[in-house]
Amino acid sequence: MELLQVDNNTYYIKNKTNIGIYKVDSNSVYIIDSGIDKDSGKKILKIITEKGWKIKGIINTHSNADHIGGNRVIQERTGCNIYSYNIEKCITENPILEPSILYGGYPFKDLKNKFLYASKSQVKDIEKLDEQGIEYIKLPGHFFDMIGIKTSDNIYFLADSLFSHEVIEKYHVFFIYDVKSYLETLDYLETLDGKLYVLSHVDACSNIKDLIKINRDKVNEIIEVIYSYLTEEKTFEDILQYVFNKYNLVMNTNQYVLIGSTIKSYLSYLFDSGKIIYGFVNNKMIWKQNMNNNEEHIK
Repeated sequence: MELLQVDNNTYYIKNKTNIGIYKVDSNSVYIIDSGIDKDSGKKILKIITEKGWKIKGIINTHSNADHIGGNRVIQERTGCNIYSYNIEKCITENPILEPSILYGGYPFKDLKNKFLYASKSQVKDIEKLDEQGIEYIKLPGHFFDMIGIKTSDNIYFLADSLFSHEVIEKYHVFFIYDVKSYLETLDYLETLDGKLYVLSHVDACSNIKDLIKINRDKVNEIIEVIYSYLTEEKTFEDILQYVFNKYNLVMNTNQYVLIGSTIKSYLSYLFDSGKIIYGFVNNKMIWKQNMNNNEEHIK
């Protein structure tokens, strides 16, 4: 972990999941997200302590385990408040919900790993945070009610709203809960006028226009890939296998639920857009292109 100062009162810890820091006075800070596990939390505490600062609070942008994993150890050791928004608050307080949502049922033990299942912590709603210099913005799409943070230095922390060119070229399909909202968030990001943008898995940058285009183009590509495959009736498992094979992805337990959930979200987007229809044949759910706009289901 490396501490970087990006403006007067705004810093971030460069990490696999970047950690935002905002100084509200000479020795008190808020951190933005807390890493993937208790070891991340301990390392954050060490960096903060060595600077002579105290953690006044944690702001979680969303409830994915790699953003809330350090919450518990930091809260236990400092007594700080933790803030998040709406559904993200509920999941952070009840982290079993993340693997349950992704799997679509009670998660078997192999899904209860640190990448999907964080320790629980006590959380307040972000709307109760009354602190000068901190403003939250709504960034839904990647997860239910993800937020970003703008500091008084005009620095934006944008969570998982954008992924790097390297990640997209390697994996192609990145996790999205709501495709329509994700695309709308990309449109919103284009309206921002910040001095610097800090994303969770991308180096800080002063311009995000190219990243927005890369992310939007890839989402639209995946939409077309799935749609084009559905010239014949296919099950979800058929579609998932096709996408993995097309992009030379390797299946494992975590990828099955993360990418599987994402593919289902793309199917929902295509169905709600009237582009595909579904039905049940031999007790299997199947999907197909909607060749007649008046159709709603496969007959």
